Amino acid sequence: MALAYLFERFPAFSQTFCYREVAELLRQGAKIDIYALRRPEGEPPQDWDKDIVDRVHYLPEERPLVDKVERMLRRRSAPVVRDTVANWGRKTDFLRLQQAVYVGLRLQDAGIRHVHAHFAGMAARTAYWIEKFFKIGFSFTAHANDIFAPRPFEIGLDKLIDSGRLIVTESDYAADFLRERFLTKAGRIHRVYNGLDLAAFRRADFTAEMPNIISVGRLIEKKGFRYLIEACRSLKERGRSFRCEIIGDGPLEPELRAQIHELALGDRVALLGAQPQHEIVNRLAAATLFVLPSVIDADGGMDNLPSVIIEAMASSLPVVSTRVGGIPELVVDQSTGFLLPAGEVSALTDAIDKVIVDLSLARRLAESGYERARERFAIEKSAAQLLELFSRFTEADARN
Repeated sequence: MALAYLFERFPAFSQTFCYREVAELLRQGAKIDIYALRRPEGEPPQDWDKDIVDRVHYLPEERPLVDKVERMLRRRSAPVVRDTVANWGRKTDFLRLQQAVYVGLRLQDAGIRHVHAHFAGMAARTAYWIEKFFKIGFSFTAHANDIFAPRPFEIGLDKLIDSGRLIVTESDYAADFLRERFLTKAGRIHRVYNGLDLAAFRRADFTAEMPNIISVGRLIEKKGFRYLIEACRSLKERGRSFRCEIIGDGPLEPELRAQIHELALGDRVALLGAQPQHEIVNRLAAATLFVLPSVIDADGGMDNLPSVIIEAMASSLPVVSTRVGGIPELVVDQSTGFLLPAGEVSALTDAIDKVIVDLSLARRLAESGYERARERFAIEKSAAQLLELFSRFTEADARN
């Protein structure tokens, strides 16, 4: 089938799951036009497939885009589109309408009747206007903050769900949350797990002389890294030998560095910044366990189904995390790792301690986690489920 994917940025280091999804859909035979509203900037180097990157249509910057759209509207567009754009003027989010005209006319020329976006953000709001202007159906995948801490845009989550043909999210927890909030649209909401190519990851062998704790994520409040650093202090006080590596960047980096310095953990805890995917693969394979101490932040934001946990399971690592969002759908307490109450440093310390002092336990949890990842989170399964959903909804559009 032919469809378009619309992103704010693509490909992006912090959204490797989007790249994997597109790559697998293409492998399974989908014909996909890829559009990105912005070019990625300041990204660490990645091993992106050149054929996929070369598919991306990047939109012009604001001024040339507006000029192009004005010419398009004079030549081709229906009066209702011109009037809507003119009446909207320069008020908030005006560029989404301009981008919708630019992309929508190209989709019309290509005969594409469906566009999918990730996140209920710029791309989804642009897809909303594409549907309004050109009757090209749209769907989107709603992620963590989209669902639990939505921002008050004029075209907000309620309007996106009301107009979208299909709403995808990554966990049963989030799908149920949305269905309860949007009862009349519940039939449009579907859970599709983030998928992973397990063959791209190396399995940990637990041969390191010193236990190595690893975590990956944006340095933001909801990831709970300050609790991990506190737990490392407690482990040090217990006389444990270990090293902890945190991969990722974000606004809390200065605060976390200060915490590490204040607790005299500079020889134990390292903030490694953003790393290319191949380096993450290598460091996961060299680790003893993966920890993600997620919490609910001050705005109600929380993790939904963190892809990094699936990556850790694919690397045969035991996982220590919290009962937040959809994480319990990934980690089975006492079977693939440990699930803890969010924000409890003592419980976090105890769980980490159990794993690093008992490698037989670590191996048992890791093997169970790998099998769970293989059975439930293989990329070919999630991509096939997406294709089936896209086909179902585009066929329904064609009949109508």
